[in-house]
Amino acid sequence: MPQDVTFDLPFEAPVSQHLAHARERHLRWVWEMGLVRSQAGFEEYQSWDLPQAAARTYPYASAEDMVVLMNWFSLAFLFDDQFDSGSPDRADRIAEVARELIATPLRPAGTAPRVVCPITVAWAEVWAHLSDGMSLTWKTRFAASWGRFLVAHTEEVDLAAEGRAGTLGIEEYADFRRRTVGIHHSIDAGERSRGFEVPAQVQAHDLMVRMRDLAADTIGFMNDIHSFEREKRRGDGHNLIAVLHRERGGTWEQAADEAYRMTTECLEEYLELEARVPVMCQELGLGAEQRDQVRMGVEAIQHWISGNYEWALTSGRYAAAKEGPAATAELAGRGSLDDLLAV
Repeated sequence: MPQDVTFDLPFEAPVSQHLAHARERHLRWVWEMGLVRSQAGFEEYQSWDLPQAAARTYPYASAEDMVVLMNWFSLAFLFDDQFDSGSPDRADRIAEVARELIATPLRPAGTAPRVVCPITVAWAEVWAHLSDGMSLTWKTRFAASWGRFLVAHTEEVDLAAEGRAGTLGIEEYADFRRRTVGIHHSIDAGERSRGFEVPAQVQAHDLMVRMRDLAADTIGFMNDIHSFEREKRRGDGHNLIAVLHRERGGTWEQAADEAYRMTTECLEEYLELEARVPVMCQELGLGAEQRDQVRMGVEAIQHWISGNYEWALTSGRYAAAKEGPAATAELAGRGSLDDLLAV
């Protein structure tokens, strides 16, 4: 399944005008914070071009906030890659660090982490900036989404450590993937990037809940398709194509075609629900200002669907063919060249 599989999206995400400036500052920060610890690791990280992902998913963030968002992306992606299938006992350390990452938004901003490693130190700094100016309601919502994502990540690591990474059925995997993709808190951050908050009654409405879930499904499945070659090299069974191939048999191409169909189905349902947003606003009796907040909240979802998609088509992270130290690491079951969990 090639990385350049395309989808027909009815909306496009603009790209931040601050991309170049923020990228330069971000890359210095990544090195200074110890989020890369080798030249090979730094070069591999640069090939992922996460700054482009941030610039596409949060196109209206200020120059300063864009750096913060890029920094957040780096620690989240790099933490996601810390498991080594050759060292299953590492799962305990990942769980310990994950608990610290979950606790950070529940403490006063700026609190030093109790579990110290490059990932936790970086997150404490990022959260102090990311939460600045947002209400307790937003912070609580973000913290809950972030926590569910990290708990799911540790569950995924535990399954891999126990040799059960490819044992989930299709329905079970789809539910699991909705949590591991980490989209709910990423959409929440879209509010921070533009300085607004979606009204609480809208967030609690069944329509918005389902839209957010479908966005997570769409993005997660797209990511599985675009990252399939990388995950196959790593022997990672947590991939929709791999699950379909194991469950239904047939060829890899047939599994990939079914994954594409499932992704498109999620996107189409999302678009149907998005068209009902004006009716929801009327039912809730929202005023002009609140309707504008809802509009930007929907745009935050759109930016994530299209922005993440455009980035994934070209990111070196998902390259079908790879050589050098990064390829060697992936073939050995590792996602990262550098250990970021040690002090």
